[in-house]
Amino acid sequence: MYEIVERRMIVPNLHEFTVKAPEIAESVQAGNFIIVRPDEVGERTPLSVADWDCDAGTITSIFMQVGGSTAKLARLEPGGDIPTCAGPLGKETEIRDDFGTVLCIGGCYGIGSIYPVARALKEAGNKVVSLLEARSSYLLYWQDKLEEVSDRVIELTRDGTAGYKGHITRLGEILTLEKIKPDLIIVNGCTFLMMRASKMTESLGIKTIVNMNPIMIDGTGMCGVCRLTVAGKMKFACVDGPDFDGHEIDWEEFLKRRQTYNPEEVHPLRKSGCASHF
Repeated sequence: MYEIVERRMIVPNLHEFTVKAPEIAESVQAGNFIIVRPDEVGERTPLSVADWDCDAGTITSIFMQVGGSTAKLARLEPGGDIPTCAGPLGKETEIRDDFGTVLCIGGCYGIGSIYPVARALKEAGNKVVSLLEARSSYLLYWQDKLEEVSDRVIELTRDGTAGYKGHITRLGEILTLEKIKPDLIIVNGCTFLMMRASKMTESLGIKTIVNMNPIMIDGTGMCGVCRLTVAGKMKFACVDGPDFDGHEIDWEEFLKRRQTYNPEEVHPLRKSGCASHF
């Protein structure tokens, strides 16, 4: 069993979740993920690692409540425990000291998971610009943490309550206005953010890495559920990724696979009564 150190809602529908897992904390790297279960009968849920503390033996993730299992996670309290916390899983994000200027884009739970990537890039000696995207200012978080590891932090909200107004489709315009010329772009967040950013940067000719988040079961390449098509070849996000070149992904296929179990997710959430608590 893994002790829950912290579980709190940091903005509506997004939760900061910290568990005691010393073995994982000792070896986790930026870009890795874990798989957790809220209870003995809960499904296995993959979560990107957003931070860790080797001395305390803890790891932190940011998750969004979207279905039955994440609703269960959202009801857990510090001092309790969970039966499963497997990791670190996946390949870590490639970090080099010669990238130059790297634009780290984070949206939703990706604001949390882009943080260790920005930190590692900065520690390696790169110039780091972080762009945080959300529907509104009240959905932004961890700005202070990202300011500590970034040369600049830019905000983009769809209603214009913080930073630039609009969606990621304004990326080219924002780069021009901010006089930023990225040598590499890394995007963490929801599928639509990563897809739209990849389409924008492809036209700009800037290499873009995305952290893919498909449906997953075991996380070790055994089940094949997390497969996706990259550069015309089948890949498993859990062992070949989760980082991939965003310009090489078959996004249409990926979106269809992501929606496969939507009815099964919504039905137990409504029937369980969990939805009424949030």
